[in-house]
Amino acid sequence: MTDPAETDPPREGDQHEPRVGISAVLRELGAEHPGITASKLRFLEDKGLVHPARTSSGYRKFSRADIDRLRRILELQRDRYLPLKVIRERLDADEDTGDQDDRRDVPPAGPASAPPPVVPAPAYTLRELAGRTGAGISLVRELISYGLIREQDGTFDDHALAITRAALALTAHGLEPRHLRPFKAAADRELGLVEQAVAPLTSRRDPASRARAVERAQEISGLCLTIHTSLVRSEIAVLQERAAVEG
Repeated sequence: MTDPAETDPPREGDQHEPRVGISAVLRELGAEHPGITASKLRFLEDKGLVHPARTSSGYRKFSRADIDRLRRILELQRDRYLPLKVIRERLDADEDTGDQDDRRDVPPAGPASAPPPVVPAPAYTLRELAGRTGAGISLVRELISYGLIREQDGTFDDHALAITRAALALTAHGLEPRHLRPFKAAADRELGLVEQAVAPLTSRRDPASRARAVERAQEISGLCLTIHTSLVRSEIAVLQERAAVEG
């Protein structure tokens, strides 16, 4: 949806802060972040990272603070490879404390400066995974056998932890790991779509292209997840309506 105008007239309580549309934001941020798109801005809004105002016609209007926040979000993704959840928590905390410098924990730039230390991701052995989730080793082995969780160098990550906990909860509803194989198949198909979309960027060797590939992959996977969730919820709503009518 293209904005009919680049700026809105001042509104009550907002007289000193003109707001601009998506196209103006893209022009301003595009030089630093060539991969930025309107869908990316909408995705960041859906994830709660930015909250542009809306006109009476529903058009998004961004303040200077919104644009500055978007710039910091994109920089943290590009330079620090931080997940969106971490970025949102950090920026919200900065706003609460009045600290707008997201570089506070980055070592000073210089010829002798070293990159920030990499914090290892949590890793769990099979027994630790079973113990933390309460699933039991037999259930964990079933999840492994059906490809629902993956072991790397003898350990499992937080994704495996979340999947195992959900799988254990589903057993109370009569759903066993063998019933969950369609989720793995669907995830593989969605991954194929993501890889196809970012292939032009991943084929390049420069770090900027690789960073944009990661950024674009996150955006596409989030949009795929939105579609998947909405489709399932839509069908459940139909079932609820049908049950209400028959009841």
